[in-house]
Amino acid sequence: MAEPKLLSFTLNGQQVSVAAPPHHTLLEVLRYDLDQIGTKQGCDKGDCGACTVQIDGQSRLSCLTLSSQAEGKSVTTVEGMTGKHLHPLHDCFDKHVAAQCGFCTPGILMAADDFLKQVGRAVTRDEVREALASNLCRCTGYTKIVDAVVEASERYEEVK
Repeated sequence: MAEPKLLSFTLNGQQVSVAAPPHHTLLEVLRYDLDQIGTKQGCDKGDCGACTVQIDGQSRLSCLTLSSQAEGKSVTTVEGMTGKHLHPLHDCFDKHVAAQCGFCTPGILMAADDFLKQVGRAVTRDEVREALASNLCRCTGYTKIVDAVVEASERYEEVK
């Protein structure tokens, strides 16, 4: 077995250091070493999007990202989607009852947040469907999720 290596990066605004074997994924380090259990372990092969986090503000599948790729970077998990007020995505997901079992929700929130920050304007339902196409939900028909993201896009100035 390879010896663990010390990794240092910013996690949800806080500097962290953790020893991890070089073959561990960022998902494994986040969940099992740093207790960031909002990042879900779904398919482990990049198909479901449940493990989506943001690295330097861009969505990444943490199950396909080696932990060493986080070195010196800023990593945001769903636990880091906080601010002065309730995040518009959280508020809209609640309002539209967009989460059912909740397993996929953290990954969808992270991907939607990245998408809305990139676009910077109100979005259409088709744009949301395309942006979230790699995030799977087995409980919903996606309608409420799309509704929530569209409404949140109209309020995205709140997170800037």
